[in-house]
Amino acid sequence: MGKLDGKVAIVTGAGRGIGRAIAEAYLQEGASVTVTAAREQAELDQLAKQDGSERVLALLADVTNPEACEQVVDQTIQRFGHVDILVNNAGRGMKYVNASFLMEPTRFWEAEPAAWHMIIDTNVNGPFYMARAVVTRLLEQQCEGSIINISMDYEGMKRRGFSPYGPSKAALESASAIWAQELIEARIRVNILQPGGATNTGMVPASTPANVQARLLQPEIMQAPAVFLASDASQELTGRRLIAREWSAANPQGRAIVEGIG
Repeated sequence: MGKLDGKVAIVTGAGRGIGRAIAEAYLQEGASVTVTAAREQAELDQLAKQDGSERVLALLADVTNPEACEQVVDQTIQRFGHVDILVNNAGRGMKYVNASFLMEPTRFWEAEPAAWHMIIDTNVNGPFYMARAVVTRLLEQQCEGSIINISMDYEGMKRRGFSPYGPSKAALESASAIWAQELIEARIRVNILQPGGATNTGMVPASTPANVQARLLQPEIMQAPAVFLASDASQELTGRRLIAREWSAANPQGRAIVEGIG
């Protein structure tokens, strides 16, 4: 028996990196999973082929488009009958502002407005559009659910040269705290999951020095805590932050789970 048998999840930004790792973990634990990406259908299809079951629905959808988000949820329910879990992982990082942002930080006034808008639209508006679409269906179904918003450490939010990525995650954490309060009576929980440090994803430029890359966390660090937050074991947990690097299955409610900004 898998920890997520019978559950249906949507994981955005699942073509690679953290989203891909979480989707794979959910499939291994018995869930049916809709995986989305904004541009690379081939990456999603490869995941579906790798799984080899009928439990993967691969959809090309940009989370900055509210109509596309509604369609993702509708197609998920049409395929699997319902939805239980949303992982808001899709995001755009600082490389869209400056490809060398780790070594040569860009000051906020040097950022192009178009890049600023792209990052805010994806990292703040996208989770809102997806959560709105999922919550509407959960309330109609009168079902419990779990929303997991992928964030970063507080130090990164305030790091010099990390604007607008840092502010976008701060906004997401504020939204998560508010959503958790507003959904508590419906038993739809909202939690933050963050790796606990810089992670080896597509947001890290290929030009990053090897000594820096060697210190990066791997996306798989998110798998076990993401399963926990999606499972019935976390039914009473909402409005909290979970730090993946510190989390242990032996102590799932331990010090890795901290208060959110709310």
